[in-house]
Amino acid sequence: MDAGVPIKAPVAGISCGLITEGDRWMVFTDIQGVEDFFGDMDFKVAGTHKGITAIQMDLKIDGLTPEIIKEALRQTHVARDEIIDEIILKAIPAPRADLSKYAPKMIQTVIDVDKIREVIGKGGSVIQKIVAESGAKVDIEEDGRIFISSPDRDACQAALNMINAIVLDPQPGQTFYGRVTRLMQFGAFVEIAPGKEGLVHISKLANYRVAKVEDVCNVGDMLWVKVTDIDEKGRLNLSHKDAVPENGENA
Repeated sequence: MDAGVPIKAPVAGISCGLITEGDRWMVFTDIQGVEDFFGDMDFKVAGTHKGITAIQMDLKIDGLTPEIIKEALRQTHVARDEIIDEIILKAIPAPRADLSKYAPKMIQTVIDVDKIREVIGKGGSVIQKIVAESGAKVDIEEDGRIFISSPDRDACQAALNMINAIVLDPQPGQTFYGRVTRLMQFGAFVEIAPGKEGLVHISKLANYRVAKVEDVCNVGDMLWVKVTDIDEKGRLNLSHKDAVPENGENA
């Protein structure tokens, strides 16, 4: 609750013990070490006002009667209600409105199972790059479910954006912000998503004649690019000069 996790209700836990002598027995609440050592039972119950969330019991006798169990559940219910009302809710009546920056964040998405291989990459190269660049942990299930986690919400979102870009089938006219990965005499290769890149021909780098690719960009530079067409082999042809006007930059 202090971390801003929106739980449905506060939970408290309490332990009760048991002393038996022949047919006589007594259940008592909030046992300490001495009662735990000499008693016949350590019965821990956690729950809300309305129900039980967890039970754990250590028993030194052969078994419990229904009456003993009922009394143990009754006493622990009374005790945890008191803890919730008198301690927890007086200290913090509801979960904080904002999630703590230290609390772990998780985003879940689902992709087509046919796209799993693209997200993982050869030898895990793509998913390793996503993790390294975003700082988030990424787990992929065989049914296409992906779990992204990190204490930093922005890191989770960055990883999700990369994955979405990978599983997206680029279409002519779409614009991406990619990183220059290689320079050739005839143009620059730009990665629009981990493991997915296309060629910006030298004639598409600027609105003027470019003598050398290096005059416009270098490896590692980020460029806005537009998908102009996709050839029969699925290779992407990109244009920087056609993407620039849409994003307010000067070619």
